[in-house]
Amino acid sequence: MNEVVRPRYEYIALDIARRIVQGEFSEGEKLYGRSNLAGLYNVSPETIRRAVSLLEDMGVVSSEQGRGIIVKSREAAYKYVDRFNEKQTLESLRNELTELLEARRRLDERFELILLKTIEYANRLRNINAFNPAEVRVNEESRAVGKTISELKFWENTGATIIAVRRGEELFLSPGPHFQIKGGDFLVLVGDEDVLKKTDEFLNTP
Repeated sequence: MNEVVRPRYEYIALDIARRIVQGEFSEGEKLYGRSNLAGLYNVSPETIRRAVSLLEDMGVVSSEQGRGIIVKSREAAYKYVDRFNEKQTLESLRNELTELLEARRRLDERFELILLKTIEYANRLRNINAFNPAEVRVNEESRAVGKTISELKFWENTGATIIAVRRGEELFLSPGPHFQIKGGDFLVLVGDEDVLKKTDEFLNTP
């Protein structure tokens, strides 16, 4: 998961707010001057100005001519820290979701490629093997709908071997005995013509 990268001044504002929450600075107390803060955090005065401005907007500090930067509210500092953490968590979740969606897209592309290869290999095998891969569609009213391959005793009843199941844009290779069949599935099978005919009758004959 990618780390959320935020402007430096926001982290400085967060650090100052945390120090106020922890009691290092009390309400009404004067903070270091901007120049001192710039040296402390090893940043430019402009970065400190933006950090202080952010804290002012949140009601954490006030900046007055001649008085400097004054701690205004510890409660506001606590709210700022809490809000910052929530925002950072939300952005992290958004980044993670984006990564998952991208991974899902790559998987979908991989499924499509495997499906095309499966069909290509099936077409080749039709010409050289008596046991030809073929697809049989499971009708919505089929006895197989909602049942697993094991429950159907599929091989015992048909003699066919399921090598894959195509469901919409998804492709399930080598489904196990606990794989549940759904209406509209296409079963990719291996068997001779009699076996494939028997399978279709087993699945779809009322």
